[in-house]
Amino acid sequence: MRRISGMLVAGGILLIAAAGSAGVWLLTRPHPISERERALAFDRAADPDNGRLLFAAGDCSSCHASPGQSDRLNLGGGLALASPYGTFHAPNISPDPDYGIGKWTLKDFANALLTGVSPDGSHYYPVFPYPSYTRMTIQDAADLFAYLKTLKPVAQRPPPNELTPPLNIRRFVGFWKLLYFRPGMLMPDPRRDEKWNRGRFLVEGPGHCAECHSSRDVFGGIKDGTRLAGGKNPIGTGFCPNLTPTGLGSWSKKDIVEVLTTGRTPNHGRVGSSMADVVTNTAMLPETDRDAIAAYIKSLPPKPTPQP
Repeated sequence: MRRISGMLVAGGILLIAAAGSAGVWLLTRPHPISERERALAFDRAADPDNGRLLFAAGDCSSCHASPGQSDRLNLGGGLALASPYGTFHAPNISPDPDYGIGKWTLKDFANALLTGVSPDGSHYYPVFPYPSYTRMTIQDAADLFAYLKTLKPVAQRPPPNELTPPLNIRRFVGFWKLLYFRPGMLMPDPRRDEKWNRGRFLVEGPGHCAECHSSRDVFGGIKDGTRLAGGKNPIGTGFCPNLTPTGLGSWSKKDIVEVLTTGRTPNHGRVGSSMADVVTNTAMLPETDRDAIAAYIKSLPPKPTPQP
């Protein structure tokens, strides 16, 4: 009788463990864009010219251009990105069919950009700023994809990521997404004008400004109340400044446009570190877009600067 009871207890434990494992597996599964969402998304053919602007606004070349050479459109990847969790290496996003995205479909690209899901159905690590890129539309993804396909293929395999176990298990990113990832395009605010909405889109979407100018918790999620209020530079050196009125103080819209165009600050200094690369890209945007970014930033409510 005791043996039977023991077997029943053991069986119950196994069933509970199996149910728990199945629950974890379901909770952490990737959620790609559905076919229905994709079918309803387009109102025009892909526009590579708009894709070029999104490429600049997204600062894509700063991470994906191969190190050690001067061509910002040589997108063979390989840049080492240090983090508390290990070292990531930026992937090849050139149209190369073997090492880049040359064999990807638009669905593959849209899922990567907007949901952080790879073509093989696994999670991307959020060092790739899809939590911000998700604010773009599938049409934007189509435009950017069309532009990338006009660039030269680069036959180069980047090094693999070097992450501390068990963080090298991508399935665990599913837990991170449950806590921090809120997919979905950014809807225009009807109470605001077109310039403000354009600036909001560029800052919160492709520009992914909050990914650097915010503070993060131990799991790498942006802390509530610190969005755009400043944070430790993700590359590990320095502090990205507070972009709200608390940090920018008396900066005018014209001052912000000047920084985004030339890198010169109102106090006769110049931006440095990773922001210098950002300015190289924002300078390529039309002046109307830099004006829109300035209008949005100047509208932000003041927030205290978090402690480094």
